[in-house]
Amino acid sequence: MDRGLGDAAGPTGRFRILQIHPTRRCNLRCLHCYSSSGPEVAERLEAGLVGRLLADARAEGYTVAGFSGGEPLLYGPLREVLEQAKSLGFTTTVTSNGMLLDGRRLDLLAGVTDLLAISLDGVPESHDRLRASPRAFATTASRLEGVRRSGIPFGFIFTLTQYNLDQLLWVASYAIEQGAGLLQIHPLELTGRALETLRDERPDATEAAWAYVAAVRLQEAVGDRLRVQLDLADREVLRQEPARVFAEPEAAAGPEAPLARQLSPLVVETDGTVVPVQYGFSRRYALGNLHREDLPACAERWRRHLAEDFRALCRRTFEELVGAEALPVTNWYERIAEQAAAEEPEERLVALG
Repeated sequence: MDRGLGDAAGPTGRFRILQIHPTRRCNLRCLHCYSSSGPEVAERLEAGLVGRLLADARAEGYTVAGFSGGEPLLYGPLREVLEQAKSLGFTTTVTSNGMLLDGRRLDLLAGVTDLLAISLDGVPESHDRLRASPRAFATTASRLEGVRRSGIPFGFIFTLTQYNLDQLLWVASYAIEQGAGLLQIHPLELTGRALETLRDERPDATEAAWAYVAAVRLQEAVGDRLRVQLDLADREVLRQEPARVFAEPEAAAGPEAPLARQLSPLVVETDGTVVPVQYGFSRRYALGNLHREDLPACAERWRRHLAEDFRALCRRTFEELVGAEALPVTNWYERIAEQAAAEEPEERLVALG
């Protein structure tokens, strides 16, 4: 979680993030893919819809536009929508598995991409296993010289499982050797294909605590050569600053405030559904679908009918996390998604009744 709250509540702090998944088409079928993407999946968002979304999101106060997937390099209008995002004043990020980063595609990203995040899931054998391809690591590694020549700032994303923390030092050393500026450590999410293939590999509380210690020590060791970011929350920090997880007694921003001050990250899935927090979040808290209405209409209905319900969910999750005697770190994203999913059947029964 970002440590600089500024005037924005929530886990992303001063960064007000719009995360767009424009396509589920991908050259790989990774075991841990949260969106069940693959070569055969044709679902995508039209460029016109993405353009309108970007303009509306900027008006709502969002400042970072992240493009993920699927593999966003297989989204034909990627350059077009990145150019529009930059023209609106967004900081832009693109998340890629790295295999397709040839010179032509790097030219498409150059000048309109503020951060290129490349997947690196451990030593070559582990990376290839999770990516379900014996060529995944070698192909991505062969692209890195071109990435450096392009001048596009880049970093690596490491998916933490129950069994690969011992590879973190190797990953960090490789990142520094390759000239990366960021190493993001992201715990495995049990959504999408991971539910079928990696159910027993999600890091438990003990592994998460060890990861926290390892990340702190790693940052101390590497200094300013590499920024280390761990997507876990410190329970004591949450106790002191509930606004980090939208759990303060009263909303930090009034009901008419821009949506970005009330909700970040905001996620747009490939079918047009807009949800809080992360891909696949409970539809009980969805803002709407962009194929039926624009973002301002979705935001207005959410403010009037769902904002307080969402904050109540955040407060329940917060009380559970900080009230129990437990290890010092927690995966807030995971816990709130699970809490929302657990409540969804009951809500549907009430609605049907």
